[in-house]
Amino acid sequence: MSITAQRLTVTRASGSCGAEVSGLEFDGPLDEATIAELRTIWLDHGVLFLRDAKLPPRDFLDFAGRFGTPVEYPFVRGLEGFPQITPVIKEPHERINFGGVWHSDTAYLERPPMATMLIAREVPPAGGDTLFADARAAYDALSPGLRATLDGLRAINSSKKADASKTREDRQKERGAVTSAEVLEASHPVVRTHPETGRKSLFVNLGHTSRFDGWTEEESKPLLDFLFAHITRPEFTCRFRWAPGSVAFWDNRAVQHYPVNDYHGHRREMHRITLLGDVPA
Repeated sequence: MSITAQRLTVTRASGSCGAEVSGLEFDGPLDEATIAELRTIWLDHGVLFLRDAKLPPRDFLDFAGRFGTPVEYPFVRGLEGFPQITPVIKEPHERINFGGVWHSDTAYLERPPMATMLIAREVPPAGGDTLFADARAAYDALSPGLRATLDGLRAINSSKKADASKTREDRQKERGAVTSAEVLEASHPVVRTHPETGRKSLFVNLGHTSRFDGWTEEESKPLLDFLFAHITRPEFTCRFRWAPGSVAFWDNRAVQHYPVNDYHGHRREMHRITLLGDVPA
């Protein structure tokens, strides 16, 4: 694979997060300066969008590897020969889409992914967009009193929370799982500090966060429900419409995402790579 950057043009996707980058041509070497420029744009906007990426699986894996270390998804086996690439598919007869709740990827791991890169292979004629929410802006918008309260809390994240676990059942039955564990759980700070930018963000999500550490689920629910709704307020979000060859590359430490399930009767296939992260602090 070879990619060249002419002159990168950055178009903001919303007032809060997201930026579409044009000026990459997939026919020459991508130098370190361009990688560094893309990373700076990505860190600033939380999610970076590319169009018309000519990236078959090997090239897609190589491209993602320029930004971090690709890792396997624990609950669905990857493509044959490319275990770090997870197929994200909804068939025409299926009603539930993979990951179809607001979430931060695999927050139930001790080291959740630093980032996720997703490329579109087949998309419906309409629908199937993905929404992104800026958890940094959501934290900044809280009152000083609530920020002070949350700064001292941790939360339990579980792979078995029903809202998320049921969305992977079809692919898991089809491809099998990598892990033999039935449940994966991890405790993380409710507010995490980004290791590269120093910005704080809310690190609880509807898909995986079940309760505050040391609290019961009943005690946790009112505050968690408020935070889930707060993070996804419209002013913190952007929306991306896919086409074959489109790429979204998001910072799992700073944003959450939600794939819209509005294309029943049509097929959608994406390929996903997650990049190794650190222990949230």
